[in-house]
Amino acid sequence: MYEIEKTDDEWRAQLTAAEYAVLRKAGTEPAFRGEYTDTLTIGVYRCRACDAELFRSDQKFESHCGWPSFYAPTEADAVELIPDDSLGMRRIEARCRRCGSHLGHLFKGEGYPTPTDERFCINSISVKLEPAEASSAN
Repeated sequence: MYEIEKTDDEWRAQLTAAEYAVLRKAGTEPAFRGEYTDTLTIGVYRCRACDAELFRSDQKFESHCGWPSFYAPTEADAVELIPDDSLGMRRIEARCRRCGSHLGHLFKGEGYPTPTDERFCINSISVKLEPAEASSAN
């Protein structure tokens, strides 16, 4: 059970077809095409489906993988981690803990020079960036 539960029809009405495919059906946007892959804007990344705070720009790093990468979520419990054995390999799916929306995957031990040696590989379409100027005005 998630804090925010909606029917499939409610999610379809709220999200675009592309957002629905990724957030609710665990799809993946094409590499190097996402809105936030290369952005350096300072701010907060929120779940596009429920607005929960997930990541901050100071946790983002350049991994050259084609999707935005973060070394940790803002809060340890902001992201739910679920074993994913699809595609014939073992991965760890990252979901929004508040609404269960698919964000991307977590990869560990890749040797990036980050404090955690973890890479949350996140679909841009799964999040929305709230620039620091906007978040400080609230």
